[in-house]
Amino acid sequence: MKLTEDRITKLECPAGKKDVLFFDEVQRGLAVRVTSAGGKTYLAQYTFGGSKRRIPLGAPTLARARSAAAKILGDVAQGLDPAADRKAAALEARRKAAHQALTLEALLDQWSVLRLADKRESYAAEAVRAIKVAFPKQLPLPAVDLDRATVVKILDGLTKDGKPAMAARTAAYGRACYQWAIRRGSIEANPFAALPINPTVKRERVLTDAELRAIWQATAKPGSFSLIVRMLMLTAQRRDEVADMAWSELSDDRSTWTIPANRAKNGVDSIVPLAPQARAIIEAAPRYKGNPLVFPGERGAFSGWSKSKERLDRDSGVKDWRLHDLRRTAATGLQRLGVRLEVTEAVLNHIAGSRAGIVGVYQKHTWADEKRAALNAWGEHIAAIADGRQAADNVTQLRRNA
Repeated sequence: MKLTEDRITKLECPAGKKDVLFFDEVQRGLAVRVTSAGGKTYLAQYTFGGSKRRIPLGAPTLARARSAAAKILGDVAQGLDPAADRKAAALEARRKAAHQALTLEALLDQWSVLRLADKRESYAAEAVRAIKVAFPKQLPLPAVDLDRATVVKILDGLTKDGKPAMAARTAAYGRACYQWAIRRGSIEANPFAALPINPTVKRERVLTDAELRAIWQATAKPGSFSLIVRMLMLTAQRRDEVADMAWSELSDDRSTWTIPANRAKNGVDSIVPLAPQARAIIEAAPRYKGNPLVFPGERGAFSGWSKSKERLDRDSGVKDWRLHDLRRTAATGLQRLGVRLEVTEAVLNHIAGSRAGIVGVYQKHTWADEKRAALNAWGEHIAAIADGRQAADNVTQLRRNA
């Protein structure tokens, strides 16, 4: 049938059929579909690889439908498959739309809920926080739009500000997040992959007894930060582990503090014997109704680290040190007091070093008595330093019964 505008208006779908096709004698492959409801639309039909293909053309004028069909058949003559190409283009458009809808903030939320849920709470919180702090302007933008140049510029800025370790950690967090998204098919490229991040210099800072005394005296003022610093000094535990200490983690007599696996950096429960000096700090800590933390901030956990540390540096006169250096200082001090390496590592809750490999598998001794003796000796050492007294030079070694 030679299709004309007039003939098309008179075409009807035979009774009992859903639709019917009327092909044009003028343009090969062009047809008009007439439905039982009276609808009329054009389509182009061709065969590719032995299979029949149809491409809807909508309801343009007959002349435009013939022109569109002619172009489609021309592409087929050149070995192309227009239907498959259109389907691929539609999928790509939907993919791009989905990518545009996934903002960096939404990606971080997904990563936190779906991937980091089985990680340590402290790691999960720090990983998400670090990326959000470093890339605040990019949070409402599509995650796919975060390019390598932007990442390098921001991380270089952290390094120039004297925070190379933070830059390296943020790069690692970002790389892990985007790699997870790639495996899920949410994103195709990782702007954090193989970044030229300068290696961080391993810190070796160990505070002197005089510096410890100055810091102890400067933390005599009330407040959670002062108590946290002193507790870090006495227990050799990590900053966030001490800051998030809960009353429920303490034994009734306050002689033992159990850090649960979900808060410990290595994911292993750690029992920390508390020296008399540490127990005195806990007893002096005020309790706030509804707040489970021993050293809380104004709203939940303590958070004013930077400003509090700056004030402490100013008040103590001690420079170029970090709170984590107190942990290294305590470990060094325990060794100086004659504490066995295995006991020191048990105090630090390290699972590497002397407790790694086959030793860690078969050596299940908890060193509980030895840890208590070591931390008691270290507590007395700190007390002597704080009072200006002569500190003990060694600690009695406790040996297991044969």
